[in-house]
Amino acid sequence: MKIENPNPIQWQFSERAQQLQSSFIREILKITQRPEIISFAGGLPSPATFPVERMKAAYDKVLSDNGKVALQYGPTDGYAPLREWIAGSLSTEGSTILPEQILMTSGSQQALDLLGKVLIDEGSRVLVETPSYLGALQAFSVYRPEFKSVDTDEHGLVPSSLEGIAQGARMLYALPNFQNPTGRSLSVERRQELVETCARLGVPLIEDDPYGSLSYKGAPSPKMVAMNPDGVIYMGSFSKVLTPGIRLGYVCAPLPLVRRLELAKQAADLHTAQLTQMVVHEVVKDGFLDQHIPTIRQLYGDQCQVMLDAMQEHFPAGVSWTKPEGGMFIWVTLPQQIDAMKLLEQSLAARVAFVPGAPFYANDPATNTLRLSFVTVPPERIREGIAVLGKLIAGML
Repeated sequence: MKIENPNPIQWQFSERAQQLQSSFIREILKITQRPEIISFAGGLPSPATFPVERMKAAYDKVLSDNGKVALQYGPTDGYAPLREWIAGSLSTEGSTILPEQILMTSGSQQALDLLGKVLIDEGSRVLVETPSYLGALQAFSVYRPEFKSVDTDEHGLVPSSLEGIAQGARMLYALPNFQNPTGRSLSVERRQELVETCARLGVPLIEDDPYGSLSYKGAPSPKMVAMNPDGVIYMGSFSKVLTPGIRLGYVCAPLPLVRRLELAKQAADLHTAQLTQMVVHEVVKDGFLDQHIPTIRQLYGDQCQVMLDAMQEHFPAGVSWTKPEGGMFIWVTLPQQIDAMKLLEQSLAARVAFVPGAPFYANDPATNTLRLSFVTVPPERIREGIAVLGKLIAGML
């Protein structure tokens, strides 16, 4: 029997809950589900790259051979054979990563949340790139930090710009490879300078690296964690090289920090799905990624070039853009007088979607910027959508 409640509950949300905001990208994605929309908005990997048959075979094998273990609770830090595989993949001749330094997470987004929970107090200084990954800004914002924006240029983050803002900072969050949203990458020289600068200033450096394997040239840049394992926190993910649906990421950190992250994870979800970890280990343990990742690079590189060629043909003078050598994104800078939000209104009406750049800034957003993703759109639709955008931009000049 339903109970009549004469006094409806007046929900008293916490201050933290009241400040939560929806992801601008997620809101746009609701619109772009319509098939008539040409969407350059989502940062989604191409379903054409998902190894469905390989994953199916791995699920069958794991459930057949070790199903009772796979379906049971697992340890908080993760499935030991997979952690060993990850540690081996991160180790270099001069730098050995221990399996004990690896914590498996439910997607790399959980790793961001755990790092915020463990390292940030209200008012803590957090250094971020200009612009930075929106998901990280969201995850850290829950803990009410003071964001300080680190200067960037056409080559990415400028290490020398830390000098005046690093005092007391709890962390510097950086994406050195084919950054989301700009597609830029740090040179080897800048990586070394950044690691040395953070070590000298006593600032923990978070190296978020979901796109590092997706170099179109096939030669990944050196990881900063190998340059200073005691001062660099490395974040990785299987979302871009296998499938995001498995929600499997990891963080590699110095032992004192990884233990704190493990305690925070116990309070969040006890452990990442044991079945998923065992399946992923079954898929990757014998070198499958060495054959699979080149096919992703080829597809993304080809589609990136289609978009770059179309932009060169259709975008008017005064518009500039990055020319990434890997990853999934191109960053566009419009003439100063054009507001990308207003352009988006016209663009959606013309059935083309993108993400305005302003939400990617922690401070002082540049409203004349936008992000384009090309990996889920067929070449003919890329050309069609870019032609529409070029015409709309020209009409706003």
